[in-house]
Amino acid sequence: MAETKRTILVTGAGSGFGKMAAVELASRGHAVIATTETAEQADALQAEQPALTTMKLDVTSPEDVDRVAELEADVLINNAGMGVMGPMATVPMEKVRAVFEVNVFGMIAMSQAVIPGMKERGWGRIINVSSVAGILASPLTSPYSMTKHAVEAFTKSLRAELAPHGVDVTKVNPGPYNTGFNDRMVDGITEYIDAGDTSAHETNAFVREVVLTDQLDPADVANTLADLAEADETPAETLLPEGIGEMLQAVIDSQA
Repeated sequence: MAETKRTILVTGAGSGFGKMAAVELASRGHAVIATTETAEQADALQAEQPALTTMKLDVTSPEDVDRVAELEADVLINNAGMGVMGPMATVPMEKVRAVFEVNVFGMIAMSQAVIPGMKERGWGRIINVSSVAGILASPLTSPYSMTKHAVEAFTKSLRAELAPHGVDVTKVNPGPYNTGFNDRMVDGITEYIDAGDTSAHETNAFVREVVLTDQLDPADVANTLADLAEADETPAETLLPEGIGEMLQAVIDSQA
């Protein structure tokens, strides 16, 4: 692990993995810029965690993203995310576009904002929070899974592109962790299912059981993000918990 104090920018730090990782990194002595979607969230986080530097940074706002370069972050943790699930036949296109704006285009914009400075300094790291949904897809998960599949391709390409410049890119693929994010996403499915669509309602019950049963401690993901931010080198990807992809695929296959 690196002993150097680093400036680490975390998006989506108002709750969940982002907040926990930001607090953990600050406790390790790093200068952490914890960003949130709204100013109210930033103020609340600052009051609760005075060791953090907080700021409002909506990853879908060009004006907010334009401020990022001047922060000179050594490490960017692209954690901000939005969850939408439901049948693709009935999920409104504005919802599909919105989840892509946050999970894909927001991540790309943030990365483009820090890359020039990292290349100029000859070192930097970008850590993208993907999901096990980036390597698996099942009925009703498509709006979210599509975005995370895009994150997979983006991360792999960017890692190869930036390695010659001393900039490291990696990703984390969490499974079902108990941050509240999964619950909100799954609870929203029924909004998009037609009342008479018996098959979709049955599938929803299955998805709910798979995603929400025995959710794991999110501290494991937060600590992994902190470890990756400090590491001398990173792997191309980290699936959490180990073997989660194979386990969930087996469950999905059993229902096919």
